[in-house]
Amino acid sequence: MAISRFADLLDEARRQSEPQRLLFVFARAELPDNPTAEQRQRFEQGEGGVLTPVLCVDKTPDELNDMAALTAESQKTGIEWDIVFVGALSGSGGEAVSDDAVERQLQRMVESLQMGNTQAFLALNRQGEAVALQ
Repeated sequence: MAISRFADLLDEARRQSEPQRLLFVFARAELPDNPTAEQRQRFEQGEGGVLTPVLCVDKTPDELNDMAALTAESQKTGIEWDIVFVGALSGSGGEAVSDDAVERQLQRMVESLQMGNTQAFLALNRQGEAVALQ
């Protein structure tokens, strides 16, 4: 199944036979250090920049109703974000994923995103639509 929006993600996670934990790393678009005039101009037009991870959270599919609820919860932190990257962990043998495993995977996601590796994750905008990053 191709996931093109947040609802698709929840549906797919709920269909899995093993318990799922969805991992979210929220990122904000920023200008790179020492931007060129061209980089600054593109950024002001809503293009380019670098994505900086600013917030992480994990949820089970049953803890989520829709993207609006996730966005509203994130707004309570006061941290602005532009894109959320999503990964998932599966339990095994019917057992839930441990908190330690979730924490390690969230850290790996952050490190990967800081290195510019975005392709391994589903990227969603604030409306819950999948986006392709270049």
